[in-house]
Amino acid sequence: MGKKRPRPRRMITPEFKAEIVELCQRGDRAVGQVAKDFDLTETAVRQWVRQAELDAGTRSDGLTSDERTELARLRSENRRLQQDVDILKRATAFFARETR
Repeated sequence: MGKKRPRPRRMITPEFKAEIVELCQRGDRAVGQVAKDFDLTETAVRQWVRQAELDAGTRSDGLTSDERTELARLRSENRRLQQDVDILKRATAFFARETR
């Protein structure tokens, strides 16, 4: 029995995700069935539905898309500022030794 080849990675548009979420939220078919019909993983579809519910405000147990974007931006800025502080600490130590 050979190894199963990994699925090729696909680029899925936000419009397609929105359509899939809408199908799931209508309630005509189960999430698993929608995933199977469109050759998607059930886990991915469930994550899209969960994120759509967070963005719509019907759930409150996670971050909205806007909050996720802001958090990523703040983490990046924090990392940059920390590097600046480290450089200034080294420069301070260098000049303190030079003046002695």
